[in-house]
Amino acid sequence: MSELLLARWQFGITSVYHFLFVPLTLGLSILVAIMETMYVRTGNETYRKMTKFWGKLFLINFAMGVVTGIVQEFHFGMNWSGYSRFVGDIFGAPLAIEALLAFFLESTFLGLWIFGWDKLPKKLHALSIWMVAIGSNLSALWILIANSFMQEPVGYIIRNGRAEMTDFFALITNPHVFYQFPHTVFGGYVTAAFFVMGISAYHLLRKNHLDFFRRSFKIGLIFGVISVFAVTGVGHLQGQYLAESQPMKMAAAEAHWETANPAPLVLLASIDEKNRSNSFEVAIPGLQSFMIYNRFDGEVKGINELQAEAEAQYGPGNYIPPVTPVFWSFRIMVAAGSWLVLMALLSLYLWKTGRLETKPLVLKALIWTIPIPYIANSTGWYMAEVGRQPWIVYGLQRVEAAVSPSVSAGEILTTMIGFTLVYGVLAVVDLYLLLKFIKQGPSDTAAVGTVDSPTKGVSLWT
Repeated sequence: MSELLLARWQFGITSVYHFLFVPLTLGLSILVAIMETMYVRTGNETYRKMTKFWGKLFLINFAMGVVTGIVQEFHFGMNWSGYSRFVGDIFGAPLAIEALLAFFLESTFLGLWIFGWDKLPKKLHALSIWMVAIGSNLSALWILIANSFMQEPVGYIIRNGRAEMTDFFALITNPHVFYQFPHTVFGGYVTAAFFVMGISAYHLLRKNHLDFFRRSFKIGLIFGVISVFAVTGVGHLQGQYLAESQPMKMAAAEAHWETANPAPLVLLASIDEKNRSNSFEVAIPGLQSFMIYNRFDGEVKGINELQAEAEAQYGPGNYIPPVTPVFWSFRIMVAAGSWLVLMALLSLYLWKTGRLETKPLVLKALIWTIPIPYIANSTGWYMAEVGRQPWIVYGLQRVEAAVSPSVSAGEILTTMIGFTLVYGVLAVVDLYLLLKFIKQGPSDTAAVGTVDSPTKGVSLWT
């Protein structure tokens, strides 16, 4: 295999693995902060125990995210030096701010929170976890500012064969950020909400620590219902924006080969990339135009026309991303999101009517729903990054020009195997620790037989 293919595989493996931990960190930090705030406001010891239990799971996840994130950044200097030389002056700025501002804010207050129990005043200790949550989300913002430049370059000039920043304000107000950041963050909130709901459902199903997990479920449910509709709405707006800013990506996501007005929405397709057509498809007439323009008419350019336009602008070459994986990754993301909306609404209805704990199948479904947000997050990011191909910086630098010329295929393969094996071991350790503490439950909370009735004191509306 070539150096380019191996470098892409290594970065892809590292990125997907790292992104397994990021969304949960974004959402669970806020949920833990909410729980401790409720403890400070009410003095109810159950909320203190909830803060410690869910905080322990947060710390395990946070540690893995830090380890994999640090390794990921080294790729830019090792395997992608061509990219670093070309755009490092711009790309490095938000990453440096993320490390020096957001990450240090997050890690400093996390240390205060971990070691400050019974040492700091209650309000100050609660403030510490809120600062952790703010720092986590600020980290995501600066990283996505850097990524948004790759998706939609702004505020730069090409000088001596390199991209140099001319407008820092344009960089941080990149229109792409205003869609990508909330979509990513709300995706993290959904991940955390169903993580809490699923684990709570596990214990409710076994009648363990009922009051504790009813309260946890309630917080996760409210957070999840709000977040799942927020991520759906922002995702729709982002799709409309991408149809304008990255039409090739959206055309590939819809396997839309020919320009049409109105354009159908393809639900299923057998894609023939060689002949640039679909040999079979199931489509709804006019719906893609409606999704983009909010009306059932409007021209949507197809892949073939966009390819011709790209050749005219950038010169001969293939500017079509891998259509089949982009098409199906988009559908997997949408299917996963639809399932999450369904489960959120069903859980809300059953909780409101006081029948959730009488529906073991729903509780079991919630347990098995825990991985679904991870699938949605990963396939969404796959579409975002692979759908940009062949560009690493859209319209400025192709991927093959970004790889390091002095790193051999053997060196990349060796490190890729090493990292993958290490990550595999860490994954086993991480899963073992999570399952251990999840099954153990809150160690300082009384178990079965010492709880309130199913509805006493935990109504969703009080």
